[in-house]
Amino acid sequence: MDAETFTLRWGLGLVAALAALAAAAPLLAPYDPAEQLDPPTAMLRPPGTALAAVRLAGGGWLLADRVERRADGSLLLHRQGRGDEVLAAGQVSNLTAAGVADRRLFLLGSDKFGRDVASRMLYGARVSLAIGVVAVALAASLGIALGALAALGGPVLDMLIMRGLDALLAFPWLFLMVAVSALFRPGTTTMVLILGATAWPYISRLARAELLSLQQREFILAARAMGQRPAVILLRHLLPNALAPVLVQAVLLVGILILVESALSFLGIGIQPPTPSWGNMILEGQDELFQAWWVATFPGAALALTVIAFNLLGDGLRDLLDPRRAGATLPGS
Repeated sequence: MDAETFTLRWGLGLVAALAALAAAAPLLAPYDPAEQLDPPTAMLRPPGTALAAVRLAGGGWLLADRVERRADGSLLLHRQGRGDEVLAAGQVSNLTAAGVADRRLFLLGSDKFGRDVASRMLYGARVSLAIGVVAVALAASLGIALGALAALGGPVLDMLIMRGLDALLAFPWLFLMVAVSALFRPGTTTMVLILGATAWPYISRLARAELLSLQQREFILAARAMGQRPAVILLRHLLPNALAPVLVQAVLLVGILILVESALSFLGIGIQPPTPSWGNMILEGQDELFQAWWVATFPGAALALTVIAFNLLGDGLRDLLDPRRAGATLPGS
């Protein structure tokens, strides 16, 4: 297996695994990601902590490090942050001879509100991946359309579009994102629109350059000589040949936009709690980084792995679609 195939397979495999985990979050997540179940007892528990879960007869739950059945049938709870507590047998609906039947496992620990980190990471993956993919789809649609107009619409339209693009690129992208996000206080849909509407110039410039280059290729000149209409030439010959580098750029841009969304959420101007995203999870864990390292470390590691996965996939696609690679040919040529 050559290096290009290895990179592509690893990137594709990692992206597919992340997408599968995100899609299956409702099935895989053990608990509601926003559920704050008995926070004083459950807060900042390290990975692998298992607590006894006491179901109250009147509804609701209590957690305890350890429970004991007493001789009179009542239940003694040893609870972190609250000391010992005794419940009568009639107050508990899941009693057993030794204690209670249910337990709550914090596989990746819990945060300062007693929420399960593993559940929040899975649902955060849905938010982060959906924002990255949909925003790139929007940016690619705008970028390809405007790039094609600039390349094929004549010098005046080309000048207007490219000068507008240059004006947009004159602003540092992250500063622009911070300003717009602070103005709108975005949710998930607004964040997608903001990212897509500000990322299209990077695809548009590439699409324009590819289309301008392809217009002088022999197969395009031949199509014109045969009398094919401009729209047919664009859809049948120009766009299919220009899409390979645009596709690579779009895949790489997914990782970048996920990183930008996380950065905005970390600054408090992205996805707002209680909706989980990896960025606001890192923000929530920064104050307890040394006391409860798992709150920020696990979403940070997931974010890094996701960006690496899309970079590997983009690099693999670039090598695979490179027309200079041995055996590779341009479609339509």
